[in-house]
Amino acid sequence: MKERIYICHTYYHVYVTFLKECNLPAEKRGQATLVLSNLSNNFENLKERVESTGVFAEVIPFDEKKETDFPELAKYREPQRNLVKNLIQRIIFTKKYGKLVGRTVPVDLKQYRDIYVYCDSDPIGYYLNYHHIYYHALEDGLNCIKNFDAARYDNRGHFALKAFLSERCNLIFIQNGYGRYCLDMEVNDIAAIKYPYRKYKEVPRESLVKALTQEDKNLILRAFIRNREEIERIIHDSHAINDKILILTEPLCTLDIRERIFRDLVETYGKEGTVFLKPHPRDVLDYQTLFSDIPQFDATVPMEMLNFFPNLRFRKVISVLTETKAIQFADELVRLGPDFMDKYEDPLIHRQNEQI
Repeated sequence: MKERIYICHTYYHVYVTFLKECNLPAEKRGQATLVLSNLSNNFENLKERVESTGVFAEVIPFDEKKETDFPELAKYREPQRNLVKNLIQRIIFTKKYGKLVGRTVPVDLKQYRDIYVYCDSDPIGYYLNYHHIYYHALEDGLNCIKNFDAARYDNRGHFALKAFLSERCNLIFIQNGYGRYCLDMEVNDIAAIKYPYRKYKEVPRESLVKALTQEDKNLILRAFIRNREEIERIIHDSHAINDKILILTEPLCTLDIRERIFRDLVETYGKEGTVFLKPHPRDVLDYQTLFSDIPQFDATVPMEMLNFFPNLRFRKVISVLTETKAIQFADELVRLGPDFMDKYEDPLIHRQNEQI
Protein backbone atom coordinates (compact mmCIF):
# COMPACT_ATOMS: atom_id res chain seq x y z
CA MET A 1 0.00 0.00 0.00
CA LYS A 2 1.37 3.41 -1.02
CA GLU A 3 1.02 6.47 1.22
CA ARG A 4 -0.37 9.59 -0.48
CA ILE A 5 -1.44 10.80 -3.90
CA TYR A 6 -2.47 14.31 -4.94
CA ILE A 7 -4.52 14.96 -8.09
CA CYS A 8 -3.89 18.53 -9.25
CA HIS A 9 -5.53 20.55 -12.00
CA THR A 10 -3.74 23.90 -11.68
CA TYR A 11 -0.36 25.37 -10.78
CA TYR A 12 -1.94 26.66 -7.57
CA HIS A 13 -2.95 23.12 -6.61
CA VAL A 14 0.64 21.98 -7.07
CA TYR A 15 1.84 24.91 -4.96
CA VAL A 16 -0.50 24.00 -2.08
CA THR A 17 0.58 20.36 -2.41
CA PHE A 18 4.18 21.46 -1.94
CA LEU A 19 3.12 23.39 1.16
CA LYS A 20 1.45 20.30 2.61
CA GLU A 21 4.37 18.00 1.88
CA CYS A 22 6.97 20.47 3.18
CA ASN A 23 5.03 20.69 6.46
CA LEU A 24 5.53 16.97 7.09
CA PRO A 25 8.39 15.56 9.17
CA ALA A 26 11.53 14.88 7.12
CA GLU A 27 11.11 11.10 7.38
CA LYS A 28 7.68 11.27 5.70
CA ARG A 29 8.72 13.35 2.72
CA GLY A 30 9.46 11.92 -0.69
CA GLN A 31 6.74 9.26 -0.44
CA ALA A 32 3.82 10.94 -2.20
CA THR A 33 2.69 10.71 -5.81
CA LEU A 34 1.79 13.89 -7.69
CA VAL A 35 -0.66 13.64 -10.59
CA LEU A 36 -0.89 16.52 -13.08
CA SER A 37 -4.21 16.66 -14.94
CA ASN A 38 -4.22 18.52 -18.24
CA LEU A 39 -7.99 19.07 -18.09
CA SER A 40 -7.77 22.84 -17.63
CA ASN A 41 -4.06 23.60 -17.59
CA ASN A 42 -0.97 23.10 -19.73
CA PHE A 43 1.77 22.19 -17.27
CA GLU A 44 4.48 22.29 -19.97
CA ASN A 45 7.69 20.92 -18.36
CA LEU A 46 6.59 21.29 -14.73
CA LYS A 47 6.85 17.52 -14.30
CA GLU A 48 10.63 17.54 -14.84
CA ARG A 49 11.17 20.54 -12.56
CA VAL A 50 9.11 18.97 -9.76
CA GLU A 51 11.00 15.70 -10.10
CA SER A 52 14.28 17.57 -9.70
CA THR A 53 13.27 18.66 -6.17
CA GLY A 54 12.97 15.11 -4.80
CA VAL A 55 9.88 16.11 -2.81
CA PHE A 56 7.71 13.46 -4.52
CA ALA A 57 8.29 9.78 -5.21
CA GLU A 58 6.81 10.13 -8.68
CA VAL A 59 5.06 12.67 -10.90
CA ILE A 60 2.45 11.31 -13.32
CA PRO A 61 0.66 13.14 -16.16
CA PHE A 62 -3.09 12.55 -16.43
CA ASP A 63 -4.96 12.99 -19.72
CA GLU A 64 -8.26 13.62 -17.98
CA LYS A 65 -11.25 13.73 -20.34
CA LYS A 66 -14.13 16.18 -20.23
CA GLU A 67 -17.77 15.18 -20.35
CA THR A 68 -17.93 16.40 -23.97
CA ASP A 69 -15.24 13.86 -24.93
CA PHE A 70 -17.89 11.18 -24.48
CA PRO A 71 -20.70 11.98 -26.97
CA GLU A 72 -22.83 9.14 -25.63
CA LEU A 73 -23.43 11.19 -22.45
CA ALA A 74 -25.06 14.15 -24.21
CA LYS A 75 -28.59 12.73 -24.15
CA TYR A 76 -28.49 12.47 -20.37
CA ARG A 77 -27.85 16.21 -20.08
CA GLU A 78 -30.95 17.24 -22.00
CA PRO A 79 -33.32 19.13 -19.63
CA GLN A 80 -36.57 17.42 -18.74
CA ARG A 81 -39.88 18.93 -17.74
CA ASN A 82 -39.94 17.83 -14.11
CA LEU A 83 -37.62 17.09 -11.21
CA VAL A 84 -38.12 13.32 -11.20
CA LYS A 85 -37.21 12.90 -14.88
CA ASN A 86 -34.19 15.14 -14.46
CA LEU A 87 -33.01 13.13 -11.47
CA ILE A 88 -33.43 9.82 -13.31
CA GLN A 89 -31.29 11.13 -16.15
CA ARG A 90 -28.73 12.42 -13.71
CA ILE A 91 -28.52 9.07 -11.92
CA ILE A 92 -27.79 7.36 -15.23
CA PHE A 93 -25.29 10.06 -16.22
CA THR A 94 -23.43 9.82 -12.92
CA LYS A 95 -22.80 6.10 -13.25
CA LYS A 96 -21.96 6.11 -16.95
CA TYR A 97 -19.58 9.07 -16.62
CA GLY A 98 -17.77 7.52 -13.66
CA LYS A 99 -17.27 4.32 -15.61
CA LEU A 100 -16.05 6.08 -18.79
CA VAL A 101 -13.52 8.22 -16.94
CA GLY A 102 -11.83 5.02 -15.77
CA ARG A 103 -10.36 4.56 -19.25
CA THR A 104 -7.98 7.47 -18.70
CA VAL A 105 -6.98 7.26 -15.00
CA PRO A 106 -3.20 6.52 -15.09
CA VAL A 107 -2.81 4.90 -11.66
CA ASP A 108 -4.57 2.37 -9.45
CA LEU A 109 -5.97 4.72 -6.82
CA LYS A 110 -7.02 1.82 -4.61
CA GLN A 111 -3.31 1.28 -3.85
CA TYR A 112 -3.09 4.54 -1.83
CA ARG A 113 -3.91 5.13 1.82
CA ASP A 114 -4.82 8.78 1.26
CA ILE A 115 -6.09 10.40 -1.93
CA TYR A 116 -6.26 14.19 -2.16
CA VAL A 117 -8.33 15.85 -4.90
CA TYR A 118 -8.64 19.61 -5.41
CA CYS A 119 -11.43 19.60 -7.99
CA ASP A 120 -13.69 16.65 -7.34
CA SER A 121 -16.23 18.45 -9.53
CA ASP A 122 -14.00 17.36 -12.41
CA PRO A 123 -14.23 13.86 -13.97
CA ILE A 124 -11.97 12.30 -11.33
CA GLY A 125 -14.68 12.94 -8.72
CA TYR A 126 -17.18 10.89 -10.69
CA TYR A 127 -14.60 8.12 -11.07
CA LEU A 128 -13.91 7.93 -7.33
CA ASN A 129 -17.63 7.96 -6.60
CA TYR A 130 -18.39 5.20 -9.13
CA HIS A 131 -15.61 2.94 -7.84
CA HIS A 132 -16.43 3.59 -4.15
CA ILE A 133 -12.96 4.99 -3.39
CA TYR A 134 -12.65 7.21 -0.33
CA TYR A 135 -10.75 10.49 -0.71
CA HIS A 136 -10.03 13.89 0.81
CA ALA A 137 -11.17 17.01 -1.06
CA LEU A 138 -9.33 20.33 -0.93
CA GLU A 139 -10.59 23.83 -1.64
CA ASP A 140 -9.83 24.70 -5.26
CA GLY A 141 -8.55 28.23 -4.58
CA LEU A 142 -8.09 30.51 -1.60
CA ASN A 143 -11.53 31.00 0.01
CA CYS A 144 -13.18 29.93 -3.23
CA ILE A 145 -16.26 28.48 -1.51
CA LYS A 146 -16.80 31.80 0.22
CA ASN A 147 -16.90 33.53 -3.17
CA PHE A 148 -18.58 30.77 -5.16
CA ASP A 149 -20.31 27.87 -3.42
CA ALA A 150 -20.35 25.72 -6.56
CA ALA A 151 -22.04 22.72 -4.93
CA ARG A 152 -25.07 24.74 -3.87
CA TYR A 153 -25.15 26.90 -7.00
CA ASP A 154 -24.99 23.96 -9.41
CA ASN A 155 -27.72 22.19 -7.43
CA ARG A 156 -29.94 25.11 -6.51
CA GLY A 157 -33.54 24.05 -6.24
CA HIS A 158 -34.24 21.06 -3.94
CA PHE A 159 -30.62 21.11 -2.71
CA ALA A 160 -31.39 19.11 0.44
CA LEU A 161 -32.93 16.31 -1.63
CA LYS A 162 -30.02 16.24 -4.08
CA ALA A 163 -27.45 16.27 -1.27
CA PHE A 164 -29.26 13.30 0.32
CA LEU A 165 -29.22 11.40 -2.98
CA SER A 166 -25.50 12.09 -3.30
CA GLU A 167 -24.12 11.60 0.20
CA ARG A 168 -26.53 9.07 1.64
CA CYS A 169 -27.72 7.11 -1.38
CA ASN A 170 -24.80 7.50 -3.82
CA LEU A 171 -27.24 7.87 -6.71
CA ILE A 172 -25.94 11.19 -8.00
CA PHE A 173 -22.71 13.06 -7.35
CA ILE A 174 -22.19 16.52 -5.82
CA GLN A 175 -18.74 18.03 -5.40
CA ASN A 176 -17.09 19.83 -2.47
CA GLY A 177 -17.65 17.24 0.23
CA TYR A 178 -21.19 16.10 -0.60
CA GLY A 179 -20.07 12.93 -2.34
CA ARG A 180 -20.64 9.62 -0.56
CA TYR A 181 -16.94 8.74 -0.59
CA CYS A 182 -15.51 12.14 0.30
CA LEU A 183 -14.12 11.82 3.84
CA ASP A 184 -13.56 15.53 4.45
CA MET A 185 -12.73 18.77 2.69
CA GLU A 186 -9.90 21.11 3.63
CA VAL A 187 -10.87 24.78 3.49
CA ASN A 188 -8.90 27.87 4.35
CA ASP A 189 -11.43 29.65 6.58
CA ILE A 190 -14.68 28.03 7.69
CA ALA A 191 -15.95 31.26 9.28
CA ALA A 192 -15.93 32.95 5.86
CA ILE A 193 -18.29 30.35 4.34
CA LYS A 194 -21.99 31.18 4.45
CA TYR A 195 -23.12 27.55 4.50
CA PRO A 196 -20.70 25.57 6.73
CA TYR A 197 -20.75 21.80 6.33
CA ARG A 198 -19.74 19.10 8.79
CA LYS A 199 -17.09 17.71 6.43
CA TYR A 200 -15.25 21.01 6.16
CA LYS A 201 -11.88 20.88 7.89
CA GLU A 202 -10.08 24.16 8.42
CA VAL A 203 -6.44 24.15 7.30
CA PRO A 204 -5.31 27.80 6.97
CA ARG A 205 -2.88 28.09 4.09
CA GLU A 206 -1.11 30.97 5.77
CA SER A 207 -0.03 28.66 8.60
CA LEU A 208 1.41 26.23 6.04
CA VAL A 209 3.48 29.02 4.51
CA LYS A 210 4.72 30.31 7.86
CA ALA A 211 6.08 26.86 8.73
CA LEU A 212 8.33 26.74 5.64
CA THR A 213 12.08 26.95 6.04
CA GLN A 214 14.20 28.87 3.57
CA GLU A 215 15.31 25.53 2.15
CA ASP A 216 11.65 24.60 1.59
CA LYS A 217 11.04 27.89 -0.22
CA ASN A 218 14.06 27.32 -2.45
CA LEU A 219 12.76 23.86 -3.38
CA ILE A 220 9.37 25.33 -4.32
CA LEU A 221 11.01 28.09 -6.34
CA ARG A 222 13.10 25.50 -8.17
CA ALA A 223 9.94 23.67 -9.19
CA PHE A 224 7.96 26.68 -10.39
CA ILE A 225 10.42 29.26 -11.69
CA ARG A 226 11.26 28.63 -15.32
CA ASN A 227 13.63 31.61 -15.48
CA ARG A 228 14.69 32.87 -12.07
CA GLU A 229 17.14 35.34 -13.59
CA GLU A 230 14.30 37.02 -15.47
CA ILE A 231 12.17 37.44 -12.32
CA GLU A 232 15.14 38.72 -10.33
CA ARG A 233 15.92 41.18 -13.14
CA ILE A 234 12.36 42.54 -13.02
CA ILE A 235 12.60 42.87 -9.23
CA HIS A 236 16.01 44.54 -9.44
CA ASP A 237 14.85 47.04 -12.06
CA SER A 238 11.75 47.80 -10.00
CA HIS A 239 13.85 49.14 -7.12
CA ALA A 240 14.30 52.42 -8.99
CA ILE A 241 10.50 52.86 -9.21
CA ASN A 242 8.69 54.39 -6.26
CA ASP A 243 5.00 53.85 -6.93
CA LYS A 244 4.60 50.32 -8.27
CA ILE A 245 1.14 48.90 -8.97
CA LEU A 246 0.65 45.18 -9.64
CA ILE A 247 -2.47 44.11 -11.53
CA LEU A 248 -3.45 40.45 -11.30
CA THR A 249 -5.17 39.19 -14.45
CA GLU A 250 -7.92 36.58 -14.35
CA PRO A 251 -9.64 34.27 -16.86
CA LEU A 252 -12.76 36.42 -16.99
CA CYS A 253 -15.41 36.82 -19.71
CA THR A 254 -14.66 36.42 -23.39
CA LEU A 255 -11.17 37.35 -24.60
CA ASP A 256 -12.28 40.64 -26.19
CA ILE A 257 -14.05 41.83 -23.03
CA ARG A 258 -11.16 40.57 -20.89
CA GLU A 259 -8.74 42.68 -22.91
CA ARG A 260 -10.99 45.72 -22.42
CA ILE A 261 -11.14 45.10 -18.64
CA PHE A 262 -7.37 45.03 -18.22
CA ARG A 263 -6.76 47.92 -20.60
CA ASP A 264 -9.17 49.94 -18.48
CA LEU A 265 -7.36 48.88 -15.30
CA VAL A 266 -3.94 49.69 -16.75
CA GLU A 267 -5.19 53.13 -17.77
CA THR A 268 -6.85 53.81 -14.41
CA TYR A 269 -4.01 52.68 -12.15
CA GLY A 270 -1.32 53.88 -14.50
CA LYS A 271 -2.24 57.37 -13.25
CA GLU A 272 -1.12 56.33 -9.74
CA GLY A 273 2.19 54.74 -10.60
CA THR A 274 4.06 52.27 -12.78
CA VAL A 275 1.93 49.24 -13.63
CA PHE A 276 3.19 45.65 -13.59
CA LEU A 277 1.14 42.63 -14.69
CA LYS A 278 0.95 39.14 -13.20
CA PRO A 279 -1.04 37.01 -15.69
CA HIS A 280 -3.13 34.22 -14.21
CA PRO A 281 -1.85 30.69 -15.03
CA ARG A 282 -5.14 29.83 -16.78
CA ASP A 283 -5.53 33.17 -18.55
CA VAL A 284 -4.91 32.54 -22.26
CA LEU A 285 -5.07 36.18 -23.35
CA ASP A 286 -1.74 37.08 -24.99
CA TYR A 287 -0.57 39.77 -22.57
CA GLN A 288 3.01 39.59 -23.84
CA THR A 289 1.82 40.85 -27.21
CA LEU A 290 -1.14 43.04 -26.23
CA PHE A 291 0.65 44.71 -23.29
CA SER A 292 4.22 44.45 -24.52
CA ASP A 293 5.22 47.78 -22.95
CA ILE A 294 4.33 46.62 -19.41
CA PRO A 295 6.71 44.51 -17.27
CA GLN A 296 5.17 41.10 -16.54
CA PHE A 297 5.82 38.18 -14.22
CA ASP A 298 5.71 34.58 -15.46
CA ALA A 299 2.10 33.44 -15.69
CA THR A 300 2.88 29.92 -14.47
CA VAL A 301 4.13 31.14 -11.09
CA PRO A 302 1.34 31.36 -8.46
CA MET A 303 1.17 34.94 -7.22
CA GLU A 304 1.66 33.79 -3.60
CA MET A 305 5.18 32.73 -4.46
CA LEU A 306 6.19 36.33 -5.01
CA ASN A 307 6.15 36.45 -1.20
CA PHE A 308 9.35 34.40 -1.33
CA PHE A 309 11.30 37.33 -2.80
CA PRO A 310 12.08 39.61 0.19
CA ASN A 311 13.20 42.55 -1.98
CA LEU A 312 9.91 42.79 -3.86
CA ARG A 313 7.43 45.45 -2.72
CA PHE A 314 4.42 47.10 -4.36
CA ARG A 315 2.45 50.08 -3.17
CA LYS A 316 -0.77 48.49 -4.34
CA VAL A 317 -1.98 45.16 -5.76
CA ILE A 318 -5.22 45.11 -7.77
CA SER A 319 -7.42 42.07 -8.42
CA VAL A 320 -10.91 41.74 -9.84
CA LEU A 321 -12.28 38.62 -8.12
CA THR A 322 -9.10 36.85 -6.96
CA GLU A 323 -8.58 36.72 -3.19
CA THR A 324 -5.51 38.75 -2.23
CA LYS A 325 -5.27 37.99 1.50
CA ALA A 326 -2.21 35.76 1.02
CA ILE A 327 -0.18 38.61 -0.47
CA GLN A 328 2.50 40.03 1.84
CA PHE A 329 4.46 42.11 -0.68
CA ALA A 330 2.11 45.10 -0.94
CA ASP A 331 1.16 48.07 1.20
CA GLU A 332 -2.45 48.03 -0.03
CA LEU A 333 -4.63 45.26 -1.44
CA VAL A 334 -7.63 46.10 -3.63
CA ARG A 335 -10.21 43.50 -4.67
CA LEU A 336 -12.66 45.24 -7.02
CA GLY A 337 -15.35 42.58 -6.68
CA PRO A 338 -18.72 41.95 -8.36
CA ASP A 339 -19.72 45.63 -8.53
CA PHE A 340 -16.80 46.27 -10.86
CA MET A 341 -17.64 43.26 -13.02
CA ASP A 342 -21.25 44.42 -13.38
CA LYS A 343 -20.00 47.01 -15.88
CA TYR A 344 -18.65 44.34 -18.23
CA GLU A 345 -21.05 41.38 -18.17
CA ASP A 346 -24.45 40.20 -16.97
CA PRO A 347 -24.27 40.26 -13.13
CA LEU A 348 -25.88 36.82 -12.98
CA ILE A 349 -22.69 35.33 -14.42
CA HIS A 350 -20.47 36.30 -11.46
CA ARG A 351 -22.99 36.70 -8.63
CA GLN A 352 -23.61 32.99 -8.19
CA ASN A 353 -23.93 32.98 -4.40
CA GLU A 354 -26.78 35.48 -4.59
CA GLN A 355 -28.74 32.98 -6.68
CA ILE A 356 -28.51 30.08 -4.24
